Amino acid sequence: MQHRTLGPFQVSAIGVGCMNLSHAYGVPASAEQGERVLLSALDAGVTLFDTAALYGFGANETLVGRVMKPHRHKITLASKCGMQGLDVNGDGKLLRVIDGRPQTLRKTCEDSLRRLQTDVIDLYYLHRWDKAVPIEESVGALGEMVRKGNIRSIGLSEVSAATLRKAHAEYPIAAVQSEYSLWTRNPEIAVLDACKELGVAFVAFSPVARGFLCGKLQDVDTLDAGDIRRTMPRFASDTYAANLRLLPAYLQVAKALGCTPAQLAIAWLLHRGEYIIPIPGTTSVSHLAEDLDAVNVSLSVAIMTELDGLINQHTVAGPRYNAQSSHEVDTESF
Repeated sequence: MQHRTLGPFQVSAIGVGCMNLSHAYGVPASAEQGERVLLSALDAGVTLFDTAALYGFGANETLVGRVMKPHRHKITLASKCGMQGLDVNGDGKLLRVIDGRPQTLRKTCEDSLRRLQTDVIDLYYLHRWDKAVPIEESVGALGEMVRKGNIRSIGLSEVSAATLRKAHAEYPIAAVQSEYSLWTRNPEIAVLDACKELGVAFVAFSPVARGFLCGKLQDVDTLDAGDIRRTMPRFASDTYAANLRLLPAYLQVAKALGCTPAQLAIAWLLHRGEYIIPIPGTTSVSHLAEDLDAVNVSLSVAIMTELDGLINQHTVAGPRYNAQSSHEVDTESF
C-alpha cells in the first residue's frame, strides 16, 4: 500500500470509510461482517479508518473501537463531532442534530473516546459547521482538546474555502473531508486549491459516487426503504435514468484499461493530487480488496482528460442533496 501525508501522519493512500457498516445504506452489516471488513482492511495495509459519532448513533464507533483496540498503534483513527443522534423529544427516538457549541463538542469527544476504547483520537473532524456558532469558536474548542491531549489533529467536513481559511487561522487544520468523485466536482471550485495552498489533506468520501460509478446499480427502486439515497435528487427514478446514460462510455474506459469501474473512479482521485486521500466504504470483503487495488491502476493524461469530459458537473443530472441537506453544508456550488 502506498502512503500519503495527512497532517502529522503518514497514512495509506486509500483509507476506509466505516459508515457503511452501521449507517445510511439500509440494513447495517452484522457485527461479525463488520469485523471481517475492518480486519481485512488492516491486513491489506490500510492505516486510515474513518468513523463518526453520528454513524449508527454511536454503534459504528463502538464497532471500530472493539475491533481496532488490539491494533490501535498501527492505525490513524479519525472520528467526528458536531453532528450526532439525540433524544430531542424525550420519546427515546434519536434524531440527527447539528450542534457546534464548545460544551457539546467536549461532551461528544468524551463519549467517542469511551466508545472507541482509546485515550486519544488522531484526527477529529467537525462533522458539520453549525452556522449558529462562529467557526472560530468551534475550532477553538477543538484546539483546546489538542492541547489537553484528547485529540491529535483537527479536521473539517463539508466546508467552503472561506470557512477553511477562517478555521485555519484559529488553529491549524490537518484535513478537509467532503464528497468528491467524477460526478461530484464541487471541491474543484475552491476548496482543493485552498487545501493545496495551506498544506491541508483532502479526504474524499463517496469516491464511487454512492455506488453509481460501480456500474451495477441500474434500478433505484431496488434500494432499501431506509437507504439515504432515496432522499437524494440524483437517485430519483427519472433523474437516475438520465444519469445512467453516462455509464456506457465510462464502463468502456474501465474495460479497455483492464480494471473495474470502481477502481477507475478511485484511481482518478488518486491521480488528481498527492494530497487527496479517498476513503471508500463497503460491507463486502471482496469489494474492499477491489477498491484497494486501485492504487495499481495507472492513468495517462489523455485518460484523465477523457474521464473529465465524460462525467462532470455539466453532464450529471440533479443536485447531490435535497434542499434541507444542502442548507446544512457549507460547500461551494456550481
